[in-house]
Amino acid sequence: MSDAAAAEPRRRRMSPDETPLALKRRARKINRVLAEAYPYAHAELDFRNPFELLVATVLSAQTTDVRVNQVTPVLFARYPDARALSEGELVDIEEIIRPTGFFRAKARSIHTLARRVVDEFDGEVPGTLAELVTLPGVGRKTANVVLGNAFGVPGITVDTHFGRLAKRFGWTASEDPVVIERDVMELFEPKDWTMLSHRVVFHGRRVCLARRPACGACPVASLCPSFGEGETDPVKARRLLRFELAPGREDLQAEMVANASDAAAIRQRTESLAAAAASAAGPAPSPAATSPEATTGRHR
Repeated sequence: MSDAAAAEPRRRRMSPDETPLALKRRARKINRVLAEAYPYAHAELDFRNPFELLVATVLSAQTTDVRVNQVTPVLFARYPDARALSEGELVDIEEIIRPTGFFRAKARSIHTLARRVVDEFDGEVPGTLAELVTLPGVGRKTANVVLGNAFGVPGITVDTHFGRLAKRFGWTASEDPVVIERDVMELFEPKDWTMLSHRVVFHGRRVCLARRPACGACPVASLCPSFGEGETDPVKARRLLRFELAPGREDLQAEMVANASDAAAIRQRTESLAAAAASAAGPAPSPAATSPEATTGRHR
């Protein structure tokens, strides 16, 4: 074996002799199990049209969806479309999005983005990957989020959660989002790409946490070559679960399962109640603490 081959990172396998076909079958079974576990998986950024999703996704860098969802209603009430945002004063945009962090850079990004959408696409968000990635602050991840959820164009969204789980599942050996995207695309049918992305991200935020995965409470434990990296005791593992899977939130999980098509509205209500309770209580931890992302990592 050459030195280059020896140094090349290898995918994790369920067994030393796992073939490419066996890997594909295992990957698709994981997707089926996650579909059963999260029938309510959805994009957790609130939006009503492609423009709102595009801006919200740019704002979500290095912060949580909960925090973005708190500022975008104010932002879009004042700037409802690309033309209005492009004509806005930068200082006013900065003030609105300040809670999302890195607000000056983000304000410049979405302001310039809006101007480009107006000047080059007649005010309408383009619906192709090649065009989207020409916009300021828009990479493949953001483009795939917009295409998959606003235009119905299948795509793999490789954020920090998806990349982490893709490696743990043995779907890829790479840290490069573009390579991860390519590796995972080879394992699944295009029609599954968008929902697969939602399910894997949901699982990463709730169960397969970055620092201490809840292996003992994981529905795909028997299919995962990384089982054992986290807490394997079922009782202890259940205490690590987040959001609607957290202990004491069984009613919320049951409601989301029973009303999967309304899961986004249920989530929005839960976030609003948590924010109202935090406000009534006075100084308290960041609103992001109510989010499953608060303990599992922010967007990248």
